[in-house]
Amino acid sequence: MVPWGRADLHTHTTASDGWPTPAQLVDHASRRAALNVIAVTDHDTIEGALRAADLAAKRRRIHVVVGEEVSSREGHIVGLFLERRVKPGMSAAATVHAIHDQGGLAIAVHPFWRTARQMRSGPVHGVGWLAAELAFDGVEVENATPGFYVVNQLARRLNLGLGAAEVGCSDAHIVDAIGRAFTEFPGTTPKALRTAIETGTTVAGRRRYRAMGLMRYAAWGLNHERYVAVV
Repeated sequence: MVPWGRADLHTHTTASDGWPTPAQLVDHASRRAALNVIAVTDHDTIEGALRAADLAAKRRRIHVVVGEEVSSREGHIVGLFLERRVKPGMSAAATVHAIHDQGGLAIAVHPFWRTARQMRSGPVHGVGWLAAELAFDGVEVENATPGFYVVNQLARRLNLGLGAAEVGCSDAHIVDAIGRAFTEFPGTTPKALRTAIETGTTVAGRRRYRAMGLMRYAAWGLNHERYVAVV
């Protein structure tokens, strides 16, 4: 019987707007988050992911998938198993095509998250109903961001009709969030994870935050608000 592994496919480091360095993220994920695979998906860059993958290869305690949370014109899209950076600012359709063109997988993350706030890379939100229209390989139906209950429920209901691979992701910007939502799959390696996504044999789940983790998340959120106000 094939053992089932656990992955967190949506995390951030200091290469974008996360608080952990790539080293801190890898260390926490391997020692304390009970994960076999983690994808580093900084906003519009793969530099943090490349650094994390190099560190993980040397330590041999966890596998790192190189990813990117790409800011398309219609919303954020996560690319997994990337070899090079995907340019932000394209349409969602062109972004999905660019991910597939280099052999990656495209994930519709927090598709129903909406906010009018502007950042340097454009509006922050998911792709909405485009998740059902474009060739996404998976849909994020569990995002561990506090307050995303309705967002997650809408994504899960959408995916019931699509039948795409369901994924759970922490969207971690602090170490306490790593592994709070996760993707379970048959196997324990990135290759097995990819096969599970492609065949729709993944299961999304989540764990509750501890009180201190919620306090740290609130502190990150306040800091992020100030950063957004400045830019």
